[in-house]
Amino acid sequence: MRALLLLDIDGVLNPWAARTCPPGYVAHHFRRGWWGQRRQAWLRPEHGPALRGLAERTGAELVWASSWAHDANITVGAVLGLPPLPVIEFAGPHADTGPAWKYRAVARFAYGRPLAWLDDDFDLRAGAKEEFLARRDVPTLLVPIDPAVGVTDADLASVERWLPR
Repeated sequence: MRALLLLDIDGVLNPWAARTCPPGYVAHHFRRGWWGQRRQAWLRPEHGPALRGLAERTGAELVWASSWAHDANITVGAVLGLPPLPVIEFAGPHADTGPAWKYRAVARFAYGRPLAWLDDDFDLRAGAKEEFLARRDVPTLLVPIDPAVGVTDADLASVERWLPR
């Protein structure tokens, strides 16, 4: 069964907690959603080819697991040169709130599939994280990312070593 590589944006690809735009990153301004909310993201151009290469080498399927939802494909994904990716829905009729808001949607989407998940807020919801992991009966790797640094080459290398092939 093909493994999933779940990608958050803010804190992972966009190191929002950095004081200034980190070296190697470029500031981008986007208009998101039907209401035209303006957002800034610091993005590292090398992340696109690195993620595509990782997926090709391991056979993993890249998936957005971000509050940017479908906007991720036409904003961040387009800038990084990623193809349109599946999106885990965190809104709508099955939306969850509270500390498990991402975990339940990810569990539904990833049911029965191994996954590696890059996110910056695993430690904010420790109980929900432990419950999620306890219910998974397939290989699961949660990679906590420092939101002031963003995903690093070392993070991606550890995911590549871990992903089942």
